[in-house]
Amino acid sequence: MYTDIENEYFLKAINQFKRRFIVITPDFEVLAANCSVEGKTISEIRGRRCYEVFTDRSEICENCAAYKAIQTGESTFISIQDNTSQDLKKVPCRYSYPIRSGESIDALVSMDFDLPPTVRIDETLKRSNAFLKNLILNSVDAVIAADITGKILIFNKAAEEISGYSADEALNLLNIRSVYPDDGAREVMRKLRSEEYGGKGKLKSYQVDVLRKDGEGIPISLNAAIVYEEDQEIATIGFFYDLRENIRIKQELEKTQIQLLQAEKMTSLGKLAAGVAHQLNNPLGGIILYTQLILEEYRLDEKVREDLGRILKDAKRCQDTVKELLEFTRQTRHLMQPNDINQAISRTLFLLENHTIFQNIEIIKDLTPSLPLLSGDIQQLNHIFMNIFFNAAQAMEGKGKLVIRTYLLPGKDRIAIEIIDTGPGISEENLPHIFEPFFTTKEEGGGTGLGLSLVYGIVRNHGGTIKATSRINEGATFIIELPIAQSESKGEDGGK
Repeated sequence: MYTDIENEYFLKAINQFKRRFIVITPDFEVLAANCSVEGKTISEIRGRRCYEVFTDRSEICENCAAYKAIQTGESTFISIQDNTSQDLKKVPCRYSYPIRSGESIDALVSMDFDLPPTVRIDETLKRSNAFLKNLILNSVDAVIAADITGKILIFNKAAEEISGYSADEALNLLNIRSVYPDDGAREVMRKLRSEEYGGKGKLKSYQVDVLRKDGEGIPISLNAAIVYEEDQEIATIGFFYDLRENIRIKQELEKTQIQLLQAEKMTSLGKLAAGVAHQLNNPLGGIILYTQLILEEYRLDEKVREDLGRILKDAKRCQDTVKELLEFTRQTRHLMQPNDINQAISRTLFLLENHTIFQNIEIIKDLTPSLPLLSGDIQQLNHIFMNIFFNAAQAMEGKGKLVIRTYLLPGKDRIAIEIIDTGPGISEENLPHIFEPFFTTKEEGGGTGLGLSLVYGIVRNHGGTIKATSRINEGATFIIELPIAQSESKGEDGGK
């Protein structure tokens, strides 16, 4: 606090100042002034609007420094124009600064003279620094600066989001070395001091992990620089770009590419199978026709008739297989239409159950009859079941029990399909990864690791979900949920 004598001299200095120096409210009412106007005393102009008293206006002056100081909350100066009048009455205030109580502006000091060049430079630098600080704090990328000891100096909002630390925690408690795992900070500094990674003192697009507060590693792309003062390292600054979304998009693209390649492969196999089936249909038709003619037109020994009956039976069985194969490989170009899920399952089992690997596997079908139709591409649905059934048979090594169950989920417009095997099960370690592309537990050459990832993609594209549960030495269960078609039509029981 100033003494009474000091206050007296301050007031005398202001009152004897040759240029206008006034204090006004945010509504431009004069609270104090160091000059009178046209014979009116200072006490007579208090409470009046400054623009009425000093410039004889009915509204605030153009380019009023006080008005701009109210808007910005900061000190403001207005440059002198060459043709500006030097008459005290006509010159608007050129410099003004707020008097505050906390965050609110109580009053403003207003002057009619410009600032000395050095003061203007200081004001410009102050505003430039404030702008730069605001730019850094609101940068999309995380910005972290630290001194040479590792104490953090700048920690913006994006850095808070990536790291999980608040700015207050980072500035007061966190060391830059704690941001990187292991010796990551040391490696960053080594590269910064090298000429090989963007020039000495610079590091461009360096991919590294940073540690969140909870210990999670976050992949980022780092652009960093050393701050020098007279060739001495005084600080470092880094711009951290979060790569998680980029990695996610890349993985999605890879999955889509794999699905497209597999779809193309399945299309080619379907065309080949359809061609072979058509070629087999003609000779099979001839075998059946002529066998029936012989049985009908000739008197034959009973043993011969029995042999011809076996030929006819096996030929018809082959014909049925060809028919199912043609239906299974029918090219629909991803045609989504109502399908009977029980029929799709039964058709797949019909093609597989006589396969060698299924000979010693007990197949139990628990298919709920008259389920609603579901909307799907029949070829892709067949692919789902073919893949899971084969995986189960291989896991059981051709011996065990395979249960397929369908039912309508209560209260939902969805059908559930459960596929249960009695194989060795899936380990707890592997279970979260079985739907990932290229993940396989089979020996080298035994599988590509794409089958279940494609199944997952097909189910998801049908608006459904798939999950797996397992217990070691007790088997695995796959549960698929698919939405029913909008139509109210009911499917027939396709069990055979």
